[in-house]
Amino acid sequence: MRTAAATRAFADRAVPDEVVFGVLDDARFARSGGSRQVWRVVLVRDPARRRALRDLYLQGWYEYQALKQAGLVAWSPFSDVAKEAAVLEQAAELRSAAAQGPGGFAERLDEVPVLLVVLADLRELAAMDRDSDRYTFVGGATVYPFAWNVMLAARDQGLVGVLTTLFSRTEAEARDVLGAPPEYSVAAAIALGYPVEEPTEDERAGVAEFTSIDELSGPAFTAPSA
Repeated sequence: MRTAAATRAFADRAVPDEVVFGVLDDARFARSGGSRQVWRVVLVRDPARRRALRDLYLQGWYEYQALKQAGLVAWSPFSDVAKEAAVLEQAAELRSAAAQGPGGFAERLDEVPVLLVVLADLRELAAMDRDSDRYTFVGGATVYPFAWNVMLAARDQGLVGVLTTLFSRTEAEARDVLGAPPEYSVAAAIALGYPVEEPTEDERAGVAEFTSIDELSGPAFTAPSA
């Protein structure tokens, strides 16, 4: 868990099928609402499909980068929509600038050693907050533990990777590429490979910075021996 940070650079080394199979075989034991295994995984190998997915990914990627550069939390439920729309107009400029360079992870998504797309069957998804008057997210608890298990199982096999949800910006088109009907949602894509260099622990907030006792504004939870 401490060294499973998002990694977008991979060694030029193929990942054997038996390793990928073992990762998925371990990840399937993730807990889910009602014990329903709502996930389906598409291992994308066909070069044409990979390129099509890359092109769809880039649409959301440059939008995300534009919002990030403007200091906005990308597509936050509490974002200023008008300001967000104005910023998104700059995405085309970022794309043009990127086209002049060698490209990075996003531009070379079709070249990653392993590309998995995690679909969620919405017919089987237990979403307790479906009728809430706020942004809904609880249904993700039935699919994302599995997706994160994939990341952890991959790390245990010496792999690194990144989990991305950007395909939700072009979901209908991504479903078409994958031959998935509308009742399936594109929950995540996971890119995996062997590391260029071994990752180290990420900088993260300490326990006392995100926990409190009894109420949100309560005293921080600390351990005397920590």
